[in-house]
Order: sequence, then structure tokens, then C-alpha cells
Amino acid sequence: MSVFYRLHQDKSKNTSRTGKWYARMVPTTVVDTRQLAAIMQRNCTVKKSDILAVLDELVETMRDQLQDSKRVKLDGFGSFKIGLSSIGAATANEFSASSHIKGMHIVFSPERTSDSTGARTKQFLQGAKAEELPLNVNERKKGSPSQTSPTGEGNQGGGGNSNPSPAPSTGGNGGDDQPDMD
Repeated sequence: MSVFYRLHQDKSKNTSRTGKWYARMVPTTVVDTRQLAAIMQRNCTVKKSDILAVLDELVETMRDQLQDSKRVKLDGFGSFKIGLSSIGAATANEFSASSHIKGMHIVFSPERTSDSTGARTKQFLQGAKAEELPLNVNERKKGSPSQTSPTGEGNQGGGGNSNPSPAPSTGGNGGDDQPDMD
């Protein structure tokens, strides 16, 4: 198994990233809850219908707990909390929730593990490797300016929505080229 990527050229103006090529993850398909439940049923003794019932209840219970200002931690998975988007007030006395809180969002922090050297790895990334989407190879043969693929961690890519090679739609960049903030 590999995490596929395609190359993306940063088109932003007047930045150190302008014109550089970055890797951007390309999902090959979407796996929904029912498909996950079917896979899980094959791997254990629990029926698909029971798995779906538990997952439905998990979502409802998590919503209630999050809206009660709690962090929800799923062992081996990660934790969730509600984050707030707000604008600043000149003083604490001038702050009003109705005027200054502009929205809410979910913050997910994947669980991390440490190896014997103390290096921390996010649970879902253990053993992951990146592989260039085969379509990029064909595009390069047609004269794309990049002959090497970016390697190593830390390439965050830039903004913009250029698509140097036709690939499955990802519904925008999905934040794939944003720095990891957790």
C-alpha cells in the first residue's frame, strides 16, 4: 500500500515557494462507513449491523460530549475538541460572544506513539510510504519541467489550485498542503 501523490506547482505571487513543485496527496477512492463496517466484519466476529449501530451511537455521543466543552479521546485513534474562530476585542470588557465569536470547528489530533529513541509518530502514519501517481510519470515525459520528485518530510507545498496533471478530483486541496499544526 502507498500514499499516492501528484506534483503541484505553486502559483502564488512573491513568495519563496513561487514556481516550486510540491507533492500533493491524491485519494484514489472514498471508503464510507458501510464499507469500513464490511471490512471490519471480515476481520472480527462482530456483525456489520452491530458495527454500524455502534458507529452511529458513537457519532451522537461524541457530538453531545463535544458540545459540553469536553475533549473526546478515542484510544489508538486520536482526540477531538471544538475550536473557536473569533475576532479580537480591544479589552476583555468589550468582548461579546455574539459579536466576536465568528464560528466553531472540530480539531482532531491523531494519536502518537514513541519508539525506543523517543521519536514520535502519528498512529495513522506508521509504516506509510509515498509513491508517485503513475499519471505524473506520463506527464513528465510530455515535457513537464520537474524531473525529480520531492522526497522527505517537511515539504508543505504552497497555495493555488493549479493542476499540472489530470487526476481524480479531490474537491480542492483539502488542506493537504497546509502545515501540520498539532
